[in-house]
Amino acid sequence: MKEIILCKYGEIVLKGTNRPHFEAMLSRELKGRAKRHGGFNVHTAQSTVFIEPLDEFSDIDGMFESCLSVFGIVAAVKACVCEKTPEAIYDAVREYLPEKLEGVRTFKVEAKRSDKRFPMTSPEISREVGGVILDTVRGIKVDLHEPEVTVRVEVREEYAYVHAGQAKAAGGIPVGSSGRGLLLLSGGIDSPVAGYMMAKRGMSVQLLHYDSFPYTSERAREKVMELARIISPYTCTRQACVISLTKIQETIRDNCDEDYFTLLLRRFMMRIAEMYAKDANCGALITGESLGQVASQTTEAITVTNNIVTMPVFRPCIGLDKEEIVTVARKIGSFETSIQPFEDCCTVFTPRHPRTRPELAKLLAEEAKLDFEALAKEAFDNREYIKLF
Repeated sequence: MKEIILCKYGEIVLKGTNRPHFEAMLSRELKGRAKRHGGFNVHTAQSTVFIEPLDEFSDIDGMFESCLSVFGIVAAVKACVCEKTPEAIYDAVREYLPEKLEGVRTFKVEAKRSDKRFPMTSPEISREVGGVILDTVRGIKVDLHEPEVTVRVEVREEYAYVHAGQAKAAGGIPVGSSGRGLLLLSGGIDSPVAGYMMAKRGMSVQLLHYDSFPYTSERAREKVMELARIISPYTCTRQACVISLTKIQETIRDNCDEDYFTLLLRRFMMRIAEMYAKDANCGALITGESLGQVASQTTEAITVTNNIVTMPVFRPCIGLDKEEIVTVARKIGSFETSIQPFEDCCTVFTPRHPRTRPELAKLLAEEAKLDFEALAKEAFDNREYIKLF
């Protein structure tokens, strides 16, 4: 009995003449992941990716789990492959499905006959396969409206495929199909979610983290690197850039009005991020800001921080409330790490009364007290890179 993985397309099918471009990106990502799990043959046909293990050393379970986090796939399932005859399909059902249906109380069968030369119609296949299941699996019943498991039989050009209980995958479109963006990754809940959301829309996500050692600890940095590792199956990121803001924050503290500390720091962060983004061939910045969540995320504050950069800034969480962001964080597995109580650079030298509706002219007057470009360049030139794997 041969078992393979079937991955179902989502939004890719709507891409018209650009569809081959998206398919090629999806195949490339799946082939890259397949190398980590042994030998697999990966090919596409009829809006499905077929992933076939080449030998007994191929880790089909590991590859299946990896497929679920690949953007561009809406569902994946392990399936039994058999010859395109009714008898072969019935034998596959008897041999392959009892384990899949163990403990299941209700089911229904859906058949798809892509090869119209097959001697049975789709309804006939469903009816006959349903009868075989009822004869083979004890205690199970048919429920056409709300079944616990849907059994599917696909009769395609070369073979037939029998499977049950496909898993929901990541959806979206393939990473890299929408260019490259730089995520400002903090230790909080929001920024990992922002990176995930932009990757889902096809953006290749690079990572930049700011620290303030010794005001922030090595453990705080490692927490952020762990967040980077958690989202990397979605973003396909292999390293993170870390830049220290310590000297910049101390200079702001010593020379500027306390009420403007946070906004001045945000402008430094955005300018340095744009410098790194251009160096890394990124076309946009990504932040986890949500409108009105904190003092630096009011409309006025966002306006003056945007003013320092020329490239687009994507804020996919901007209209979400905290509960909605937490829901996504739990889904992708970053929430428990994000809430670990380690300090963040943005909590260093926090003003007692931060400006929520700043005027750009007054902010620029405070900024003029600093050698802004020299400080930004020094921080950028001293960046370091951390491999995530």
